[in-house]
Amino acid sequence: MRLLLSSWFLTPDSRPSALPSTLRTGKAGIVLNALDQYGPSRARDYARERRTLETFGYSCEELDLRDYFSAPKELPERLADLDLVWALGGNAFVLARAMTQTGFRDALHEQQHRAEFTYGGYSAGACVAGPDLKGIDLMDDPTVQPEGYPPAAAPDCLLLVPYRIVPHWRSEHPEAEGAERAAAHLAESGLPHRCLRDGEAVNIHDTTGPVS
Repeated sequence: MRLLLSSWFLTPDSRPSALPSTLRTGKAGIVLNALDQYGPSRARDYARERRTLETFGYSCEELDLRDYFSAPKELPERLADLDLVWALGGNAFVLARAMTQTGFRDALHEQQHRAEFTYGGYSAGACVAGPDLKGIDLMDDPTVQPEGYPPAAAPDCLLLVPYRIVPHWRSEHPEAEGAERAAAHLAESGLPHRCLRDGEAVNIHDTTGPVS
C-alpha cells in the first residue's frame, strides 16, 4: 500500500509520485465525510477532486462512510474494488468518527499487501493517518457531531504513520494560525509531528516496511 498525505488539494498538472502508474481496477473512492456538517459544499468539492483524479487515470465514485455505519462488514469488499481512497479536508474529528464507526482502519489494513493501492487525503484526510488528533483540536472543533453520527464513536486514527500531520502550516490559508498553534503545542509536548505547507505532501511508496 502507498500513502499520499497532502496539506491541500491536488492539481491536475502534477501527478504525485505515490500514485502508481499501473492500476488494477482504476477506481477511486472519494471520501467526503469530513464535510458532513457542511452539506452544500460537498457537490462542489467532489466535482473538483473527481476532475483532478480523472486526469491521473482514475474513474471516480463517492465512498460515503455513512452508508456503512450499520453495515461495517461490507466495507472491506468495497475497498478491495478500489485502487485509491482519497479523503477530503474538513473536520478531522468528524472524519475520524466516521472511520471508527465503520471499522475503516481494519478494512484499510486489509489492503496493505496491495502494491497498487493508495490511501490518500488532504488536510483532515491526512491528519487521520497518524496515531491520534492531538493538537488538531487547535484547528478543528472536536465536538462537532453531524446528524446521524452515533455519539459513542471515538475519533480514532488510522496508525499509518507514527507522527501527527499538521496541514496548512505557514500557508495562505484560514487555518494557518491554528496550524502554528498546533505545531507549537506538539513541539512543547514532545510529540512527533510533521508540518506541511499547502502544496507539500508526504509520498510513501511502500508501507510494508518501517515508516518514518
